[in-house]
Amino acid sequence: MSLFPGWRAAFRIARRDALRAKGRSALVVAMIALPVLGVTAADLTYRSALPTAAEELTADLGAADALFVDQGMGPVPLWQMPDGIMWQTPDGAPETFYDDERKPVDVPATFPKGSRSLTEQSVPASVTTRHGITDTQITELAVADPMLRGRVELTEGSYPKAKDEIAATGAFLKAAGLSVGDRVTVRGPEQEYTLTGAVELPAELKNESLFAVPGAVIAPWQKTADGDGKILPPQASGVKWLVQGPPGAGVTWPDILAANEKGVVVRARQVALDPPPDSEVPMAVYARGWTGSDTELTAAVLTVAAMALLEIVLLAGPAFAVGARRSRRQLGLVGSCGGTRGQVRAVVLAGGAVLGGVGAVVGVGAGFGLTVLFRPMIEEFSGRRFGELTVHPGEILAIAVLGLVTGVLAALAPAIVAGRQSVLESLTGRRGSRRSSRVLPVVGTVVLAVGVALAVYGGLSGNTRLVAGGSVLAELGLLGCIPVIVGFLGRLGRRLPLTPRIALRDAARNRGRTAPAVAAVMAAVAGSVAIATYTASTTAEQAYDHRPNLTAGTAALMTADTAEKTDLSRARAAVEQHYPVSGAPARVGRAWAGSDCSVYYEEEDGCGTLEIVKPTGEGHSCPLKGKGAKELALRISADEHKRLMNSPACVDEDSITIAFGNDDNKIVIGDTALLTSYVKLDDPEAAKALAAGTPVLLNSAYAKDGEITLRARHVYNERDKENRARHPGEPRTTTDRLKVYVAPDSYATTPGIRMVLPQKTADRLGLHSQETGSVHTLTREPTDAEQQAADAALEQAGNQAYVWTGSPAEQGDDAVVLLILALFAGVVTLGAAAITTGLSKADAEADLTTLSAVGAPPGVRRSLSGFQCLVVALTGVLLGTAAGIVPAVALRLTDLREALKVMRDDPMESAYTPIVMPWPTIALLALVVPVLAGLLAAALTGSRQKLARRAG
Repeated sequence: MSLFPGWRAAFRIARRDALRAKGRSALVVAMIALPVLGVTAADLTYRSALPTAAEELTADLGAADALFVDQGMGPVPLWQMPDGIMWQTPDGAPETFYDDERKPVDVPATFPKGSRSLTEQSVPASVTTRHGITDTQITELAVADPMLRGRVELTEGSYPKAKDEIAATGAFLKAAGLSVGDRVTVRGPEQEYTLTGAVELPAELKNESLFAVPGAVIAPWQKTADGDGKILPPQASGVKWLVQGPPGAGVTWPDILAANEKGVVVRARQVALDPPPDSEVPMAVYARGWTGSDTELTAAVLTVAAMALLEIVLLAGPAFAVGARRSRRQLGLVGSCGGTRGQVRAVVLAGGAVLGGVGAVVGVGAGFGLTVLFRPMIEEFSGRRFGELTVHPGEILAIAVLGLVTGVLAALAPAIVAGRQSVLESLTGRRGSRRSSRVLPVVGTVVLAVGVALAVYGGLSGNTRLVAGGSVLAELGLLGCIPVIVGFLGRLGRRLPLTPRIALRDAARNRGRTAPAVAAVMAAVAGSVAIATYTASTTAEQAYDHRPNLTAGTAALMTADTAEKTDLSRARAAVEQHYPVSGAPARVGRAWAGSDCSVYYEEEDGCGTLEIVKPTGEGHSCPLKGKGAKELALRISADEHKRLMNSPACVDEDSITIAFGNDDNKIVIGDTALLTSYVKLDDPEAAKALAAGTPVLLNSAYAKDGEITLRARHVYNERDKENRARHPGEPRTTTDRLKVYVAPDSYATTPGIRMVLPQKTADRLGLHSQETGSVHTLTREPTDAEQQAADAALEQAGNQAYVWTGSPAEQGDDAVVLLILALFAGVVTLGAAAITTGLSKADAEADLTTLSAVGAPPGVRRSLSGFQCLVVALTGVLLGTAAGIVPAVALRLTDLREALKVMRDDPMESAYTPIVMPWPTIALLALVVPVLAGLLAAALTGSRQKLARRAG
């Protein structure tokens, strides 16, 4: 006899009901399976992409047993940890300096007897490409040796074996426009090599480098440089040794300790995987407590998991309500045959368990399949190959159980409602009226207020757990308020046309199905908006902290050697030919006093100086630096600190960008073209002043009463014979008061320029000057091919010149993240809206029949479904946006607290912590997705009324 006879029948009824209503069952399974699929795929991807200790060792060692490295300390004892990464000199060891003379270390003498080894050495080099030239790294390593398997793998062609052969990574070949069989020349020694193969580093797929056999590059290069003084010698790294220990023994901890005594650090596979006890590691006592805590990460993960579970329940709950409504006659028959209310609830709960179990199995299986299918794409995106598909059975089982439990929880509320219905109501199809709870909205409002207060307090106090808990409470409180909000919607439709008025009133009258769907949309949108807001805010902060070395949209052509006369006209032609430039270039020059410090820099006080003397006092001295700065920092807010940091008095105090060959005075010689194309100062008065010989000052803190003090110290070096003969005698100092045109304060942050000095004014002041390059306006950023072609053209022109563009702020993948979040929230919104539309159709058949009977056109059914979908989607999106702002703002308050703490310790550190709304993401969710949901619902709804039997 079965212990659970009621449940056995309930599961049988639930299984048959699921097979009978295949469309509804598929919808429920999909809503449960999709999150399970996502979590399964994420777990598999994370576990597979996270390298294990063995995989990290393979990335460093290949198939070798150990890597022996001379740390450059000489043959002196060292201590190291078993992982071979951390090391130090022993206590009491004499202090050494890098410029000390050290005896060489005989590294091969430290290998275990019977070992086999390979050498590895790298050198930076400039090489030719299909487009021109580029800089890269060449590693001399016998990559064909089996000892390198796992670290370097061949993807095309063959490994290099001769000294005139070379291999390249796939990323290098793509950037350089080369292929296997092409020739590559190392510039300088002009050594030519044939590309015999393409290789990849499984742990560094984006690495752009070349590989040659030992002795193929560095030694010939050095020999050529020794015979020709014009060729720079190779700047090679130190030699490393990959070692394969004696068969069956490998490299042991005693072998490592012996090597440490000779000044060699060893990273050995078997020791790193099976480290010795701390009692045998001299350095262990110093390495304790170096591991970090992941408490905050755990709290964040638990918060996300809780909200994901809530979201799935809210999504699937209305779908089970659809099933309960459609099966109410069947449930009534169960009651009429003697079934208790508990058995009626059991039938609905069993349906949740059946569909939840199927959804869990389908989700886990699909997660495995999609991970395997998209594995190459994931590997390319992450930049490393998976060692293997890592599966943690316990985690996968927990994910599947979560799907099953979610199905049961989603069916809980419909089961309770079904159990409360009378048999007569279930058999006749009539629904009793039930007043909505007046307590729930009050409780929801209180919980919402408490949650917001907790989140804000957590942000102000720096407690991320309070932020997470308060955010969850706030969202739960808002969930409790949704029925009242939905009820209020019915009052908004009084003056609307027929169809939207019916849709709003239907949503308000049937809050039991509308509220969960709105809540599901809100939950999805809240998470997406929270992450999107935080991401947009941190991106804005990083962009603000970035200090560009050139004005955006420009490229600078500069001379590399000021001692030689460079033909800049040929260099400019090369840039204009290969770079996407527009308009004529703006010429740039530099001015100096005495002997040129860029040439005569070896002797102390062997060259002149030129500076703009900065006045003191308010508006000139930076209050965030010097006496009283920390006291001021304690009193001001982040906004006041930002204003001071951006003021002309402080903008140059933190860091100085030197871009045009000048020193930290940032004085350049230029004309009006420089003002308009680079400074972006399109002011007729400034151009007029510059043409008249008046300098244009971009930083007003250096001017007083419209004038600056220019101090020049004319010191001539004994080696500067030509100028020394013209200016004999002792060094002299001149001070000139110059009338200047002062630009608005916003131009004080112009990269590399503090003042534009006319050429004739420099000549009048007795300053030396030289044209050093030009600035070109770009229509877009140049490609790798264009940069390589321009570099090659400059080299062929024989010019000592180079071209470069500004360094933009790192964008990362923020735009991709925001798009993914918007798409995720949009899909959930469409799904939730589709569910509630299906439920509406199930409930509103009688209303639709009445509409048809009174002469409503067939299109009313379509438009009504569309507006019902639109109401749910739009309401959920707006509430979700409001709910998502709470955790984002609270977390930014936490960041602000930390930034203020750092700023008050060092007043020149930025405390700017903006809160930026991701308006494109919000616009996509608030405008596009609801309208799309409504249109899809209208398009997929039939316009004809089906024949129905009389009720009763």
